Amino acid sequence: MFQVVVGHSNDPDSENAIAEVIQKCTTSLGGLIPQAGILFSAIDFEHTLILQHIQRVFPGIQLIGGTTNGEISSILEFQQDSLTLMLFATDEVEIYAGVGREASKNPALSAQQAIAQATANTTSTPQLCLTFPDSLTSNGVLILEGLKQSLRGQIPIIGGMSADDYTFDKTYQFFQDEVLNDSIPVLIFCGKLLFSHGVASGWTPISQRSCVTKVDGNVVYEIDGQRALDFYQHYLGEERFTANYAIHALAVFEDQEHFYMRAPNGYDQESGSVTFFSDIPEQAIVQITDANRQDILLASEASLKNALVNYPGLEPTAALLISCAARRRILGTMASEEYKLVKTHLPPTLPCCGFYAYGEIAPLMTKGQTQFHNKTFVTLLMGTK
Repeated sequence: MFQVVVGHSNDPDSENAIAEVIQKCTTSLGGLIPQAGILFSAIDFEHTLILQHIQRVFPGIQLIGGTTNGEISSILEFQQDSLTLMLFATDEVEIYAGVGREASKNPALSAQQAIAQATANTTSTPQLCLTFPDSLTSNGVLILEGLKQSLRGQIPIIGGMSADDYTFDKTYQFFQDEVLNDSIPVLIFCGKLLFSHGVASGWTPISQRSCVTKVDGNVVYEIDGQRALDFYQHYLGEERFTANYAIHALAVFEDQEHFYMRAPNGYDQESGSVTFFSDIPEQAIVQITDANRQDILLASEASLKNALVNYPGLEPTAALLISCAARRRILGTMASEEYKLVKTHLPPTLPCCGFYAYGEIAPLMTKGQTQFHNKTFVTLLMGTK
């Protein structure tokens, strides 16, 4: 048995919202006791109160989650300023939570602590890791590298970075009954779980492939031996780049066919550097990209279709959806169309849950290395059949 249920409320009152969410979940559970859960919440709720309610109704539940830039579920679809909870009741799959603290001081050690705690009591082989780390205090690429090293690269990692209301002030992570900051919560699935995932962005390369020749973390100084700013302006023109540089992300190639995205968030005229939201490796092969709203929307559908094609069983039991906050910002009033496109390919009763993140985590392809993404839509399908 592997049953997944979802509750979702857009009531602005924390007490009312969590009561509504729990009532929906308990009704759907039909007396089953959930072993684990994932909570996604808008930034302005009373998170401690919410977690206390969940632990009181489901004592000892293995729970993680984080704050968001928008929430998604099969109940209320796309929402802003809402609260959604996904619960797992199963006797086929082991699910354990762990957390690493003070990620900004040592991301690798924090990741190691999270994985060690989550795997301490497992009796079967880990199959999947979910994570929703802090996005503002530490480096998402370093956090991911720490998780991969701790897991010895043996299982996929799926997740997204906790977010706020695009103020980039402070995000929160959830672990059991704790509201944390600067942390890495993880949920490890072990045993007979079947799953698949899809990744798509909608951004299309428009420049020639070039090599990053000078970089310091997330600050690129040179591409093909010329200033990164000059490289961008060569293809876009100074006026177009200055007015709309943020949309022209870099495609960073993992191999000849597959790339992940890096979104620019600033530039410096004097040094000619361009700053990105996440690190870019030196000697990486890159291309400037462009996108429009229609292509961005179609990418969410493509992500879901990829996951469906690759699902190893007969039918999934649940879907987890993670989209980038930058996608929501660019789509504006069309953001709700992302889930509407996705749901047309899923059974009407399939429980779905998700959120808008400040960076997405997933392998580019099945059995590939997990990567850190920007501007990307990630679909995860789970089940045991």
